[in-house]
Amino acid sequence: MRWTEPRLIAGPAVMLACAIFSTIFLSGAPAEKHLAVYSVAANYSVAIVQHDGRDYVGLLEVLEPLGTVSARIESGGRWRLRYNNIEGNFQAGKSRARVLGRDADLGEKFLLHNDRGLVPVAALGSLLPRFLGGPVTLHEASARLFIGSVGTHFTASLAAQNPPRLVFNFSAPVNPTIATETGSLRMTFTREPLVAPASPMLTFGNKTISSANYSENNGAAIITVNTSVAVLASFSNNGKTITIAPVAVVSAANEPNTPPASVASNTATTAPPATPAPAPAPPVPAARRYFAVVDASHGGDDHGETLSATLLEKDVTVALARSLRQELESRGITTLVLRDSDANVSLDQRAIFANADHAAIYIALHAASSGHGVRVYSALLPYGEDDRGPFLSWTTAQRTSRPLSQTAASAVAGELQKRQIPVRALAAPLRPLNNVIGPAIAVEIAPQGSDVSQLIAPDYQQLITSAVATAIAATRDQLGAAP
Repeated sequence: MRWTEPRLIAGPAVMLACAIFSTIFLSGAPAEKHLAVYSVAANYSVAIVQHDGRDYVGLLEVLEPLGTVSARIESGGRWRLRYNNIEGNFQAGKSRARVLGRDADLGEKFLLHNDRGLVPVAALGSLLPRFLGGPVTLHEASARLFIGSVGTHFTASLAAQNPPRLVFNFSAPVNPTIATETGSLRMTFTREPLVAPASPMLTFGNKTISSANYSENNGAAIITVNTSVAVLASFSNNGKTITIAPVAVVSAANEPNTPPASVASNTATTAPPATPAPAPAPPVPAARRYFAVVDASHGGDDHGETLSATLLEKDVTVALARSLRQELESRGITTLVLRDSDANVSLDQRAIFANADHAAIYIALHAASSGHGVRVYSALLPYGEDDRGPFLSWTTAQRTSRPLSQTAASAVAGELQKRQIPVRALAAPLRPLNNVIGPAIAVEIAPQGSDVSQLIAPDYQQLITSAVATAIAATRDQLGAAP
């Protein structure tokens, strides 16, 4: 329910007018910068106001699309904001606020102008989780804000053919603005929560399409493809696939009655074919073999543990999986995140995917509100389940790889101990570990103290995933020799 006291903050139209006026008042010129906000509820942008060289945004405008929010002015320059049932108190000119009765450091002073409360953009990453109760990731330099696990990921592969085709596959439909110029094609994503790959520069070792570069700027993500010839982009798979190819190839593909002029042949022919040959279908890129498969447990209808009133295990494990992938790939370990969205994946499917990929190690990630630190599990096999002839028992598929799994679990536990993180190494009949043919471990993360929100703190996640990645890298040679 919105408050109705005098000086209540008005609706969106008045706020827009206030935003324009405040921008002119504070910076002397119309705002050109915007903060892009991505969430499950909505994707939107909020104008950025500059004051004394710092970027500010209206806190009410950031929260309004996400829930029931209201604010009011009180005496002495105090500004009270209520989001759902959570209240925050701010003081004009002060760099500290109180949310849920606890201090919050804003870094810079809070501004109040025309009843509009302005907070530093840099403070949003730590301030918003107090109101929203879930993970928030701020890309301050590019003015992009991610609320929850909403990122759209992508892969890029160059089809091994002449002329080449560069295929981008996205985890969700995209609709970028595309611009071409000499030597490059640029895709600008202003509405999609696109996130960076492990390396911002992708090189393909091809003279026609040599590389692609990921960057972010002013609320947008940009992929620039560097080429030596003119190229065009085509969409397929309901907007989840974009193919970049030389103009001649795209034109030929769009004109089935014309053979592709860019495909040469060294074989002499005595007569032309009776009917023109159709344009060849692009070959499917060879499947990439990943060294590590990282599995975010639960997902979809399976929420896992309810860690708090607003925090589910399935959301924490996705964030951990993405962090671990980045840590592993920064160490040169190719990594596949098995569940990279809020999808239903059964335990049998997880094992089947891991076994089909023949990865050197499978790492399942869990989160818990009880206990302290980290628990690292290897499989505990049931008694009396034997293989039958050439067929492996599904419940004991892990048998031959269990010693290596224990080696990996011990290495992870040892690395965590070095970083003074409480850790226990255990064996448990935990599916799908028993069903995975190769080395397999499960890592369950709990907070070090009683504050469950530590599970979504980027520094705590990075501390643990860095330790796991370091341990896997140290045992790479042993794991790589696994059957």
